[in-house]
Amino acid sequence: MKVTQAAVLAPNLASEARKLGANLARLRIARGMKQDQAALRAGLSRNTAYRLEKGDPGVALGQVLRYLDAIVPGKTLLDLLAESDPALAALSAQEQRRRARDLSKRELDEIDF
Repeated sequence: MKVTQAAVLAPNLASEARKLGANLARLRIARGMKQDQAALRAGLSRNTAYRLEKGDPGVALGQVLRYLDAIVPGKTLLDLLAESDPALAALSAQEQRRRARDLSKRELDEIDF
């Protein structure tokens, strides 16, 4: 009888698997790499790369490590979890939304035609 890992995994562990997948996806995006390119470099199918990034707990640890090495050679799993890559910091800065403040009465008068 085939048992899927997601079916027997505790909810908190499933959440950790999804976080790991999301970190892999963010790192790949921050490095400007397409999912199929990363999969090819890692020797994985695109479907496996998709499952990795979605946090499928049934994917082998070796595949996770190969995918990480294909995205950023030399980085460790601990580096990924610590989100210490400079490309991630740059991506976060890009994603931050800046709130626009209301114009003052004087500024409104200046642009009033």
